[in-house]
Amino acid sequence: MRPIRPLLAAGLVMASGTALAHPGHEAMSLASGFSHPFGGVDHLLAMLAVGLYAARQGGTARWALPATFVAAMLTAAGLAQAGMHFPLIEAGVAASVLVLGLLIAAAARLPLALTAPLVATFAVCHGAAHVAEKGDAGLLAYAAGFALASAALHGCGWLIGRRIPESASGARLQRVAGGALAIAGGMLLGA
Repeated sequence: MRPIRPLLAAGLVMASGTALAHPGHEAMSLASGFSHPFGGVDHLLAMLAVGLYAARQGGTARWALPATFVAAMLTAAGLAQAGMHFPLIEAGVAASVLVLGLLIAAAARLPLALTAPLVATFAVCHGAAHVAEKGDAGLLAYAAGFALASAALHGCGWLIGRRIPESASGARLQRVAGGALAIAGGMLLGA
């Protein structure tokens, strides 16, 4: 496989959110939900970071972390729709970018028993934020849309992470990517 193909695929997936953001799609809950993670840099970076971090882990963490994120995000969305209040949602969303960036930069390989709850906590913030911004969209189709988009972004991050070579230059690239994510997360926290 050529190294450019995963990057091209990631670009096409990210561009699809722009196409869905054109006027006239507001009534389409699925499209609205799908476009939401692409509409905010905080959600976009967090989803890519989950995939990138998972790709650099071993064993079941490679698929369990993104799956945990989506499951916890959907659970929180349902609870938020039912009226449960989640404090500090935006700070949690920004913190997810910061912390995942730091883990990526440090090439941390923590046990799944530690990272799964961490990822789930961040996912709760994302799920509650998605529902807070859903407007009149129906929850089931909207949630299916943002779950699909999140999974696609996780997949893009995972593909990028798997393409980083296990070498000194690959380790530097991973540190730079993680550092950039951490800086962006810090800026989002300060905003």
